[in-house]
Amino acid sequence: MKYSILVGSPRKNGNTSKLLTPFIEELELQQVQYDLIWLYDKHIEPCTACRNCQKDWTIFGCPHVDDMQEIFDKIYDCDVIILATPIYSWYCTPPMKSVLDRLVYGMNKYYGDEKGPSLWNSKKLAIITTCGYRPDVGADLFEEGIKRYCKHSQLKYIGMLAERDFGYKSEFITDDKIEHSKSFARQLIRK
Repeated sequence: MKYSILVGSPRKNGNTSKLLTPFIEELELQQVQYDLIWLYDKHIEPCTACRNCQKDWTIFGCPHVDDMQEIFDKIYDCDVIILATPIYSWYCTPPMKSVLDRLVYGMNKYYGDEKGPSLWNSKKLAIITTCGYRPDVGADLFEEGIKRYCKHSQLKYIGMLAERDFGYKSEFITDDKIEHSKSFARQLIRK
């Protein structure tokens, strides 16, 4: 079992990273392979819906010259995709959104002259997120969007870990959040 962890946080020591760290420690403890991809470190162009990716059903096929081919290769090679992102205005950060847009076209060969296959059919996907509101009103729209994204792409949605930040005057990471993160890793490994 191999994981690809896409991190959409601009801060490597921010809340999302702090929540992700015990998750990764648990993966390592369980000897699970993973790739960790910091999206803000990558050059990712937005999708322009040119549909060039639809011409060849065996490859990603995007004409943009950026880091998406590398990301595609890692996702194509994994079993589980983790989207780790803070929530900004009820959705993921801009590089995460660009990746999701590019993958929905490049992985799903649905948009050409004929409907083709999903290149990532049956891969599993989960979310690790942080937000400033209660998760049921802060991360719910992103989760719903990802559930629909998974259904459309023939992925298996396997859950979300969402934790709230109570503001700059409070400590974000707590023993409870660390345990929730480790427990979420163990839960996903069992699935």
